[in-house]
Amino acid sequence: MSTASPYLTVSGIDVDVIYKNIKNLHIAVYPPLGRVRVAAPERLDDDAIRLAVVQRLPWIKRQREQLRTAVRQSEREMVAGESHFVWGRRYRLQIVESKGRTTFATAGARLRLSTRAESTAEQRLAALERWYRQQLKDAIPELISKWEPVVGRQVPKWTVRRMKTKWGTCNRESGHIWLNLELAKKHPRCLEYIVVHEMTHYLQRAHDDAFTELMDKFLPDWRARRDELNSAPLKQEEW
Repeated sequence: MSTASPYLTVSGIDVDVIYKNIKNLHIAVYPPLGRVRVAAPERLDDDAIRLAVVQRLPWIKRQREQLRTAVRQSEREMVAGESHFVWGRRYRLQIVESKGRTTFATAGARLRLSTRAESTAEQRLAALERWYRQQLKDAIPELISKWEPVVGRQVPKWTVRRMKTKWGTCNRESGHIWLNLELAKKHPRCLEYIVVHEMTHYLQRAHDDAFTELMDKFLPDWRARRDELNSAPLKQEEW
């Protein structure tokens, strides 16, 4: 019997493993990025779980593709009244005609877009993406400064970018960390969880018991933050 791990990688797909006092194994694919989670009986080891995932790979891949398709089909029109999420809160889009440059700002329950009357949906979406990116760029340095002395490693470079299936990734050799643009839509504690998760990879490459112990030490509530991030429903108005 091999040692049970909280994370596995099967055919290039990252799998979260949650052990419970249950009889049967359950596999779920969560929006918005198609994260795969296995709820497994405590008696099962890595080999048994990996085999179960391999057997369900066609279904898992179909589910992940459906999620990606849903994202593409739910492109927003950027008109007044649409819902958009910022740092875990939902805002209604308010359009304010302006002759100046396109800007965004939150005001109460509104996400205020100041833009030219003739601006297109594509231009407004591009401006919103730039604004989301800036939100993250403003928030990330403080988090990194907070966690560098805790983890004991410096972050030489980090980048915000769109990613289809990961909230973050880390190159241990270069120290470069990439963070998903969509994190600007989630609660700030979710961003902090991903930052700590990727920085912990400086110390431990694999998602093994040693990695879990470090996460427990650094961020004791990381599982709750992970669950909040991965179990968020995929709603049309969020995209």
